[in-house]
Amino acid sequence: MAETLMLGGFKLNSTAVKVTFRNTGVQEDPACGPLIDAVAIKELFPPMPTRDNLVKNYGFEEGPHRLVNTSNGVLLPPRQEDLTSPLPGWMIESLKAVKFIDKKHFNVPFGLAAVELVAGRESAIAQILRTIPGKVYGLTFTIGDARNGCHGSMMVEAFAAKDTFKVPFESKGKGGFKTVSFKFKAITARTRITFYSSYYHTSIDDFGSLCGPILDEVRVFPTA
Repeated sequence: MAETLMLGGFKLNSTAVKVTFRNTGVQEDPACGPLIDAVAIKELFPPMPTRDNLVKNYGFEEGPHRLVNTSNGVLLPPRQEDLTSPLPGWMIESLKAVKFIDKKHFNVPFGLAAVELVAGRESAIAQILRTIPGKVYGLTFTIGDARNGCHGSMMVEAFAAKDTFKVPFESKGKGGFKTVSFKFKAITARTRITFYSSYYHTSIDDFGSLCGPILDEVRVFPTA
């Protein structure tokens, strides 16, 4: 039996809200349908940039409720499906979801959580930063594998202003990570940083299950 966890976000416009679950699919047998269990609602607090790091929620620590009884992670829907991101500070700018993973069940380089880019170039995450035009900034981030059987030659592409950075990573699916550093020059007062995986990957134990490199500890800071 497959287990899928999907998270959405919403903003309140009143002191009370009604939550409704509806099956939009059509089954051959009317008596069949998806099973819903362990519903959790968590208040999300907007993270703020600092003088040393312009990236909000740089380590993905502020995010959905971590369900301790599941080992599959949580899928975060793209912005086309959910205008309110369940990952504060970040936009899922892609056709497919990204996966929010926790340290208890996966290899997480720093802190308690990270993001797994599970659907190649269709699984992108982005943030818009306030920058000073013409100023040079440093960009560092950590990539790796989640120790979930995702193996092979990985490549994470990062975009900042007009610059593109490609970071290869050879995964054996047993955990591991590396941190890289780059520099870019801001062109406008708003700079978008975007990350996605160049390739598609599947788990060595389940070739029908998409997986990919993890992303953690994203930092952008002005250089001297």
